[in-house]
Amino acid sequence: MTQMKAIVMAGPGGPEVLTIGDVVKPVAAGGQLLIKVAAAGINRPDVLQRLGGYPPPAGAPATLGLEVAGEIVARGEGCLRFAMGNKVCALIPGGGYAEYAVAAEENCLPVPQALSLVEAAALPETYFTVWTNVFERGALQPGETLLVHGGSSGIGTTAIQLAKQFGATVITTVGSEEKCRYVESLGADLAINYRTADFVEIMKAKNLRADVTLDMVGGTYVARNLAVAAMHGRIVQIAFQESSTVTADFMPVMVKRLTYTGSTLRPRNVAEKAAIARALEEKVWPLLEQGKCKPRIFKTFPLAEAAEAHRLMESNAHMGKIVLTL
Repeated sequence: MTQMKAIVMAGPGGPEVLTIGDVVKPVAAGGQLLIKVAAAGINRPDVLQRLGGYPPPAGAPATLGLEVAGEIVARGEGCLRFAMGNKVCALIPGGGYAEYAVAAEENCLPVPQALSLVEAAALPETYFTVWTNVFERGALQPGETLLVHGGSSGIGTTAIQLAKQFGATVITTVGSEEKCRYVESLGADLAINYRTADFVEIMKAKNLRADVTLDMVGGTYVARNLAVAAMHGRIVQIAFQESSTVTADFMPVMVKRLTYTGSTLRPRNVAEKAAIARALEEKVWPLLEQGKCKPRIFKTFPLAEAAEAHRLMESNAHMGKIVLTL
Protein backbone atom coordinates (compact mmCIF):
# COMPACT_ATOMS: atom_id res chain seq x y z
CA MET A 1 0.00 0.00 0.00
CA THR A 2 1.56 3.29 -1.10
CA GLN A 3 -1.38 5.57 -0.29
CA MET A 4 -3.02 6.49 3.01
CA LYS A 5 -5.79 8.68 4.34
CA ALA A 6 -4.74 12.05 5.71
CA ILE A 7 -6.10 15.53 6.28
CA VAL A 8 -5.25 17.75 3.33
CA MET A 9 -5.51 21.53 3.07
CA ALA A 10 -7.03 23.33 0.11
CA GLY A 11 -4.85 26.34 0.90
CA PRO A 12 -4.78 28.67 3.89
CA GLY A 13 -8.10 29.61 5.44
CA GLY A 14 -10.78 28.62 7.93
CA PRO A 15 -11.45 25.12 9.23
CA GLU A 16 -13.41 24.33 6.07
CA VAL A 17 -10.12 24.02 4.11
CA LEU A 18 -9.40 20.78 6.00
CA THR A 19 -10.71 17.65 4.25
CA ILE A 20 -9.76 14.01 4.21
CA GLY A 21 -8.00 12.65 1.14
CA ASP A 22 -5.38 10.27 -0.17
CA VAL A 23 -1.67 11.09 0.10
CA VAL A 24 1.55 9.14 -0.31
CA LYS A 25 2.31 6.93 2.69
CA PRO A 26 5.64 7.94 4.25
CA VAL A 27 8.67 5.66 4.48
CA ALA A 28 10.97 5.44 7.50
CA ALA A 29 14.45 6.67 6.65
CA GLY A 30 17.57 6.02 8.72
CA GLY A 31 16.94 6.70 12.39
CA GLN A 32 13.18 6.96 11.86
CA LEU A 33 10.20 4.86 12.86
CA LEU A 34 6.99 4.45 10.88
CA ILE A 35 4.03 4.66 13.25
CA LYS A 36 0.52 3.44 12.53
CA VAL A 37 -1.30 6.34 14.11
CA ALA A 38 -3.99 5.60 16.69
CA ALA A 39 -4.46 9.22 17.75
CA ALA A 40 -3.03 12.67 17.02
CA GLY A 41 -3.10 15.74 19.23
CA ILE A 42 -4.46 19.10 18.06
CA ASN A 43 -2.39 22.14 18.99
CA ARG A 44 -2.57 25.89 18.51
CA PRO A 45 0.37 25.86 16.02
CA ASP A 46 -1.79 23.62 13.79
CA VAL A 47 -4.37 26.40 13.63
CA LEU A 48 -1.70 28.97 12.83
CA GLN A 49 -0.33 26.77 10.04
CA ARG A 50 -3.83 26.29 8.63
CA LEU A 51 -4.23 30.08 8.54
CA GLY A 52 -0.95 30.41 6.62
CA GLY A 53 1.05 31.96 9.45
CA TYR A 54 3.26 29.07 10.56
CA PRO A 55 4.91 27.23 7.66
CA PRO A 56 6.47 23.83 8.41
CA PRO A 57 10.27 23.64 8.75
CA ALA A 58 12.31 22.57 5.74
CA GLY A 59 11.85 18.88 5.04
CA ALA A 60 8.77 18.49 7.26
CA PRO A 61 5.51 17.12 5.82
CA ALA A 62 2.95 19.72 4.77
CA THR A 63 0.25 17.71 6.58
CA LEU A 64 -0.73 19.17 9.96
CA GLY A 65 -0.02 17.42 13.25
CA LEU A 66 2.87 17.68 15.72
CA GLU A 67 2.23 14.72 18.01
CA VAL A 68 0.97 11.16 17.61
CA ALA A 69 0.67 7.88 19.42
CA GLY A 70 0.45 4.45 17.87
CA GLU A 71 2.20 1.23 16.95
CA ILE A 72 5.57 0.85 15.24
CA VAL A 73 5.12 -0.91 11.90
CA ALA A 74 8.53 -0.25 10.27
CA ARG A 75 12.01 0.77 11.39
CA GLY A 76 14.63 2.65 9.44
CA GLU A 77 18.29 1.70 9.47
CA GLY A 78 19.99 2.28 12.80
CA CYS A 79 16.87 2.13 14.96
CA LEU A 80 17.73 -0.03 17.96
CA ARG A 81 15.66 1.02 20.95
CA PHE A 82 12.07 0.20 19.95
CA ALA A 83 10.87 -3.06 18.42
CA MET A 84 8.18 -3.71 15.85
CA GLY A 85 4.77 -3.55 17.48
CA ASN A 86 5.89 -1.35 20.37
CA LYS A 87 3.46 1.40 21.38
CA VAL A 88 5.03 4.87 21.37
CA CYS A 89 4.13 8.52 21.40
CA ALA A 90 6.20 10.92 19.33
CA LEU A 91 6.96 14.58 18.80
CA ILE A 92 7.10 15.19 15.06
CA PRO A 93 7.61 18.30 12.88
CA GLY A 94 4.42 17.58 10.91
CA GLY A 95 2.33 14.83 9.37
CA GLY A 96 0.33 13.70 12.38
CA TYR A 97 -3.18 14.03 10.93
CA ALA A 98 -2.80 10.81 8.98
CA GLU A 99 -3.02 7.02 9.12
CA TYR A 100 0.78 6.76 9.27
CA ALA A 101 3.52 9.13 10.39
CA VAL A 102 7.31 8.99 10.60
CA ALA A 103 9.22 10.10 13.68
CA ALA A 104 12.86 10.24 14.68
CA GLU A 105 13.35 7.32 17.06
CA GLU A 106 15.13 9.68 19.48
CA ASN A 107 11.99 11.83 19.66
CA CYS A 108 9.75 8.88 20.58
CA LEU A 109 8.84 7.79 24.09
CA PRO A 110 7.16 4.63 25.35
CA VAL A 111 3.45 4.96 26.11
CA PRO A 112 3.10 5.00 29.92
CA GLN A 113 1.27 1.87 31.05
CA ALA A 114 -1.28 3.94 32.95
CA LEU A 115 -2.40 5.75 29.77
CA SER A 116 -4.39 4.90 26.67
CA LEU A 117 -3.06 5.67 23.20
CA VAL A 118 -5.51 8.59 22.97
CA GLU A 119 -4.12 10.04 26.19
CA ALA A 120 -0.55 9.37 25.06
CA ALA A 121 -1.15 11.32 21.83
CA ALA A 122 -1.79 14.39 24.01
CA LEU A 123 1.60 14.15 25.73
CA PRO A 124 4.47 15.15 23.43
CA GLU A 125 3.78 18.73 22.31
CA THR A 126 2.63 20.02 25.71
CA TYR A 127 5.00 18.03 27.91
CA PHE A 128 8.07 18.83 25.78
CA THR A 129 7.04 22.50 25.72
CA VAL A 130 6.38 22.79 29.44
CA TRP A 131 9.50 20.93 30.47
CA THR A 132 11.93 22.89 28.31
CA ASN A 133 10.36 26.27 29.11
CA VAL A 134 9.26 26.04 32.75
CA PHE A 135 11.90 23.71 34.16
CA GLU A 136 14.90 24.31 31.87
CA ARG A 137 14.67 27.92 30.66
CA GLY A 138 12.57 29.07 33.64
CA ALA A 139 14.46 26.88 36.14
CA LEU A 140 11.40 26.56 38.41
CA GLN A 141 12.44 25.37 41.88
CA PRO A 142 10.49 23.79 44.77
CA GLY A 143 8.93 26.50 46.91
CA GLU A 144 8.77 29.02 44.07
CA THR A 145 5.65 30.46 42.43
CA LEU A 146 4.68 29.84 38.81
CA LEU A 147 2.27 32.17 37.01
CA VAL A 148 0.83 30.49 33.93
CA HIS A 149 -1.53 32.24 31.54
CA GLY A 150 -4.11 30.17 29.67
CA GLY A 151 -4.29 27.68 32.51
CA SER A 152 -7.11 25.61 30.99
CA SER A 153 -5.26 25.00 27.71
CA GLY A 154 -3.24 21.88 26.99
CA ILE A 155 -0.05 23.75 27.92
CA GLY A 156 -1.68 25.26 31.00
CA THR A 157 -3.11 22.03 32.39
CA THR A 158 0.27 20.36 31.93
CA ALA A 159 2.18 23.22 33.55
CA ILE A 160 -0.13 23.28 36.57
CA GLN A 161 0.17 19.56 37.23
CA LEU A 162 3.94 19.36 36.77
CA ALA A 163 4.65 22.49 38.80
CA LYS A 164 2.63 21.09 41.70
CA GLN A 165 4.40 17.74 41.47
CA PHE A 166 7.75 19.53 41.72
CA GLY A 167 6.74 21.54 44.78
CA ALA A 168 5.75 24.94 43.37
CA THR A 169 2.82 27.25 44.09
CA VAL A 170 0.72 27.89 40.96
CA ILE A 171 -1.22 31.01 39.99
CA THR A 172 -3.10 30.92 36.70
CA THR A 173 -5.34 33.11 34.56
CA VAL A 174 -8.34 31.71 32.67
CA GLY A 175 -11.39 33.07 30.86
CA SER A 176 -14.38 31.94 32.95
CA GLU A 177 -15.48 30.93 36.42
CA GLU A 178 -16.00 27.38 35.15
CA LYS A 179 -12.38 27.30 34.02
CA CYS A 180 -11.29 28.69 37.40
CA ARG A 181 -12.90 25.72 39.15
CA TYR A 182 -11.42 23.35 36.58
CA VAL A 183 -7.80 24.49 37.03
CA GLU A 184 -8.24 24.51 40.81
CA SER A 185 -9.24 20.84 40.54
CA LEU A 186 -5.88 20.22 38.86
CA GLY A 187 -4.01 21.82 41.74
CA ALA A 188 -3.85 25.55 40.95
CA ASP A 189 -3.51 27.50 44.20
CA LEU A 190 -5.10 30.66 42.75
CA ALA A 191 -7.18 30.97 39.58
CA ILE A 192 -8.00 34.45 38.25
CA ASN A 193 -10.74 35.09 35.70
CA TYR A 194 -9.11 37.64 33.41
CA ARG A 195 -12.49 38.72 32.03
CA THR A 196 -13.64 40.04 35.41
CA ALA A 197 -10.41 40.80 37.30
CA ASP A 198 -6.89 42.15 36.79
CA PHE A 199 -4.29 39.58 37.78
CA VAL A 200 -1.79 42.34 38.59
CA GLU A 201 -4.14 43.98 41.09
CA ILE A 202 -5.09 40.67 42.69
CA MET A 203 -1.51 39.47 43.02
CA LYS A 204 -0.37 42.78 44.49
CA ALA A 205 -3.31 42.82 46.94
CA LYS A 206 -2.34 39.32 48.10
CA ASN A 207 1.37 40.21 48.16
CA LEU A 208 2.13 37.52 45.59
CA ARG A 209 5.00 37.58 43.13
CA ALA A 210 5.88 35.21 40.28
CA ASP A 211 9.30 33.58 40.26
CA VAL A 212 8.52 32.09 36.84
CA THR A 213 5.89 33.27 34.36
CA LEU A 214 4.85 31.17 31.38
CA ASP A 215 3.18 33.47 28.86
CA MET A 216 1.53 32.68 25.55
CA VAL A 217 -0.32 36.00 25.22
CA GLY A 218 2.29 38.75 24.78
CA GLY A 219 0.99 42.21 23.86
CA THR A 220 -0.39 43.99 26.91
CA TYR A 221 0.66 41.09 29.15
CA VAL A 222 4.36 41.87 28.73
CA ALA A 223 4.33 44.94 31.00
CA ARG A 224 1.96 43.25 33.42
CA ASN A 225 4.20 40.20 33.73
CA LEU A 226 7.09 42.50 34.56
CA ALA A 227 4.97 44.19 37.23
CA VAL A 228 4.24 40.98 39.16
CA ALA A 229 7.65 39.33 38.72
CA ALA A 230 9.61 38.53 41.86
CA MET A 231 13.22 39.55 42.39
CA HIS A 232 15.38 37.39 40.10
CA GLY A 233 12.19 36.29 38.33
CA ARG A 234 12.17 34.53 34.96
CA ILE A 235 9.57 35.29 32.29
CA VAL A 236 9.30 32.75 29.46
CA GLN A 237 7.47 33.68 26.25
CA ILE A 238 6.19 30.79 24.14
CA ALA A 239 3.57 32.43 21.90
CA PHE A 240 1.85 35.72 21.05
CA GLN A 241 -1.93 35.48 21.00
CA GLU A 242 -1.99 39.29 21.15
CA SER A 243 1.07 40.89 19.57
CA SER A 244 4.81 40.34 19.45
CA THR A 245 5.36 44.08 19.03
CA VAL A 246 4.92 45.94 22.31
CA THR A 247 5.82 49.15 24.10
CA ALA A 248 6.73 48.54 27.74
CA ASP A 249 8.86 50.00 30.51
CA PHE A 250 11.70 47.53 30.95
CA MET A 251 13.12 49.23 34.03
CA PRO A 252 11.78 46.34 36.19
CA VAL A 253 14.15 44.02 34.29
CA MET A 254 17.08 45.97 35.74
CA VAL A 255 15.62 46.76 39.15
CA LYS A 256 14.43 43.20 39.84
CA ARG A 257 17.31 41.57 37.96
CA LEU A 258 14.87 39.64 35.78
CA THR A 259 15.48 37.20 32.97
CA TYR A 260 13.19 37.55 29.95
CA THR A 261 13.51 34.59 27.64
CA GLY A 262 11.48 32.42 25.30
CA SER A 263 11.70 29.61 22.80
CA THR A 264 10.08 27.71 19.99
CA LEU A 265 9.98 23.92 19.82
CA ARG A 266 9.10 22.84 16.29
CA PRO A 267 12.21 24.19 14.48
CA ARG A 268 14.65 22.54 16.91
CA ASN A 269 16.72 19.68 15.54
CA VAL A 270 16.33 16.02 16.46
CA ALA A 271 19.20 16.07 18.96
CA GLU A 272 17.78 19.04 20.88
CA LYS A 273 14.36 17.41 21.10
CA ALA A 274 16.00 14.12 22.07
CA ALA A 275 17.62 15.80 25.08
CA ILE A 276 14.18 16.98 26.23
CA ALA A 277 12.78 13.47 25.69
CA ARG A 278 15.50 11.95 27.89
CA ALA A 279 14.78 14.45 30.66
CA LEU A 280 11.05 13.74 30.47
CA GLU A 281 11.56 10.00 30.60
CA GLU A 282 13.74 10.35 33.68
CA LYS A 283 11.82 13.04 35.59
CA VAL A 284 8.21 12.96 34.37
CA TRP A 285 7.39 9.52 32.94
CA PRO A 286 7.49 7.95 36.45
CA LEU A 287 4.83 10.46 37.55
CA LEU A 288 2.65 9.46 34.60
CA GLU A 289 3.16 5.78 35.36
CA GLN A 290 2.07 6.41 38.97
CA GLY A 291 -0.98 8.43 37.93
CA LYS A 292 0.27 11.57 39.68
CA CYS A 293 -0.34 13.62 36.55
CA LYS A 294 -1.94 12.93 33.18
CA PRO A 295 -3.00 14.68 29.98
CA ARG A 296 -6.53 16.01 30.27
CA ILE A 297 -8.64 15.15 27.22
CA PHE A 298 -11.56 17.51 26.59
CA LYS A 299 -12.93 15.92 23.42
CA THR A 300 -11.97 13.51 20.66
CA PHE A 301 -12.93 13.64 16.98
CA PRO A 302 -12.48 11.05 14.23
CA LEU A 303 -9.78 12.01 11.73
CA ALA A 304 -12.32 13.01 9.08
CA GLU A 305 -13.75 15.65 11.45
CA ALA A 306 -10.50 17.60 11.84
CA ALA A 307 -12.29 20.77 10.72
CA GLU A 308 -14.73 20.47 13.65
CA ALA A 309 -11.82 19.91 16.01
CA HIS A 310 -10.23 23.14 14.77
CA ARG A 311 -13.49 25.03 15.22
CA LEU A 312 -13.60 23.89 18.83
CA MET A 313 -10.01 24.98 19.45
CA GLU A 314 -10.65 28.40 17.94
CA SER A 315 -13.74 28.84 20.14
CA ASN A 316 -11.52 28.59 23.25
CA ALA A 317 -14.35 26.65 24.91
CA HIS A 318 -12.17 23.60 25.57
CA MET A 319 -10.45 22.73 28.84
CA GLY A 320 -7.51 20.45 28.21
CA LYS A 321 -6.58 18.71 24.97
CA ILE A 322 -8.45 17.99 21.75
CA VAL A 323 -7.43 14.75 20.01
CA LEU A 324 -8.11 13.14 16.63
CA THR A 325 -8.65 9.38 16.64
CA LEU A 326 -8.19 6.79 13.91
